[in-house]
Amino acid sequence: MDVTALLLADSRFPGGGHVHSGGLEEVVARRLVTAERDLPEFLHGRLWTAGLLAAAFAAAAAHAIRRDVHSGHWLRLDAELDARTPSPAQREASRAQGRGTARAGRIAWPAIGELLAVTPRPHHPIVTGALAGAGGSSPRDAALALAYLAVSGPASAAVRLLGFDPLTVNAMVARLAPGLEAVADEAAATAGADPARLPAPNAPALDLLAEAHLRHHKEEVRLFAS
Repeated sequence: MDVTALLLADSRFPGGGHVHSGGLEEVVARRLVTAERDLPEFLHGRLWTAGLLAAAFAAAAAHAIRRDVHSGHWLRLDAELDARTPSPAQREASRAQGRGTARAGRIAWPAIGELLAVTPRPHHPIVTGALAGAGGSSPRDAALALAYLAVSGPASAAVRLLGFDPLTVNAMVARLAPGLEAVADEAAATAGADPARLPAPNAPALDLLAEAHLRHHKEEVRLFAS
């Protein structure tokens, strides 16, 4: 992973990712994850569903910005990711995080201006992939960054929500390295495909949990926005 992708994957990047748990808060509220031994399975499942989807669209966006595509291509990418995100709560979370990432990233990589002109509230994977590509990252590096964020965010949330040992949780993420590499490879292989032919992995449980979390977030104080 090159420097630009590392910057975007860094938890200190001011894109607002720290307020999203990737569905883990609702999982914890339902006591589906209560102990450290429960977390690896959740992370693995999220990597190969939401993580693969995000990685594929990040790779496509990195490929697109390096080719200087016209505005219609960005609109198609946006529409295709919308179509693969059936949960309104998930779509809103993606766009909220995408907007924060865009605000932080465009100062360093202004080449995303055309993307933002047609999609002022872009999906997080698309704008992050475009930023990576604008900074010189390959589609695979962009995909790897998004795959990593798909598991590092919930892992960090587990420490905050349940008080898990951060060293143990970090080791769990490290053990996902082969899966992260495999997801990045699969995503990069489709980077230049027509947007309609990009991967469409689904995770109905995560969609339902996101909708439940949104309802509960309106009724009581929650630590995370999603």
